[in-house]
Amino acid sequence: MPPLSARERANLPDSAFAYIDSQGRRRLPINDASHVRNALARFNQVAFEDEAARDEARTRLLRAAKKFSVVPIGFVSAQLQPQRKFPKGHVTFLLTDIEGSTALLARLDDRYASLITAVRRAMRSAVRQAGGYEVDARADDLFAVFERPSAALEAALAIQRAMSAGPWPDEADVRVRIGVHSGRPTLTDTGYVGLSVHTAARICYAAHGGQIVLSAPVRTAVFESLTEGITLKGLGAWRFQGLRDPEELYQVEAADLLCEFPPLRSAIAV
Repeated sequence: MPPLSARERANLPDSAFAYIDSQGRRRLPINDASHVRNALARFNQVAFEDEAARDEARTRLLRAAKKFSVVPIGFVSAQLQPQRKFPKGHVTFLLTDIEGSTALLARLDDRYASLITAVRRAMRSAVRQAGGYEVDARADDLFAVFERPSAALEAALAIQRAMSAGPWPDEADVRVRIGVHSGRPTLTDTGYVGLSVHTAARICYAAHGGQIVLSAPVRTAVFESLTEGITLKGLGAWRFQGLRDPEELYQVEAADLLCEFPPLRSAIAV
């Protein structure tokens, strides 16, 4: 396939590219059959800004493949089964939830959607830069997985700092609760299943906005490698509904993070 010259590329309309990022950079030309085949081969090499951008690019690429009668052999099945890229064995989960999302929705009304998009973009960037994988994103939640507990902690810190930095519409104060837990779940065709998934969710929803809460396995794994200025405060043992054993929990503290919180929610101190 002959490469496009700078002039040829500049003369193509936006519709001739599968992906245009937020800075206006155009990638994955799909102006003819040969470029569509090349885009299909290179799709997974592109660092998309978020999953919404990936989905839109995928749709445009498949539409172009149909237009130029290119059969995307293997492409669709690979895209429809993203769990194949997820790590297996002992992994670390990170879950987030926006505190007071209903009040934010009432305050921002139709601007709330753009707020969620911006928040999710910041979270996804933090997860991606720490080497994690987004498992799911629904409403105000984000669920990510990491091969290393230290990478999950790195992402959690980056998310909280991004939430503090903003800026958000109407100078909104966006506070996110984060729970981090390690375990050995089972990876199925529909995602992760297992007690460790439920435990991670319980820890997240027990936290307060601006707080990062770690389970004991995560604390043990990261304690010796904590970066300067990061400390862990013991919160004691807490019992969660549906879980047989109590969990020892720890709060991540740093000079640029909120550190004063009420007792954990939806859990009973042991």
